[in-house]
Amino acid sequence: MSDPIADLITRIRNAGKAKHNSVDIPGSKIKTEIARVLKESGYIRNYKFIDDDKQGVLRVYLKYTGVQEHTIIKVERVSKPSRRTYLNARSVNPVYNGLGIAIMSTSQGVMTDKTAREKHIGGEILCTVW
Repeated sequence: MSDPIADLITRIRNAGKAKHNSVDIPGSKIKTEIARVLKESGYIRNYKFIDDDKQGVLRVYLKYTGVQEHTIIKVERVSKPSRRTYLNARSVNPVYNGLGIAIMSTSQGVMTDKTAREKHIGGEILCTVW
């Protein structure tokens, strides 16, 4: 697997379309941090890192609206292994007129674009969610 973050995004997107309650993903620190940001932003119900003797498993519990629509309408990978996308603090713009979030990897950890604008820091744009 050459892009584990794209794999995380694809698994969450596919599980949401299939109306699953949860999805298991091979674990890592960056994936756990992305799941934390998604939970804080209200796009997933919860997540849990299950430690096994290998790499670990990240279990993400999906969230749906009252009519069984997945809360994540669209998620896109922005920065890719073949083409990294970095923005400075002044270039970080709201996603989908403020209705969505961009998940950024900064020098102070993984955070949303709104938090990065408040702290006046830039970084790598991992993905956008709305």
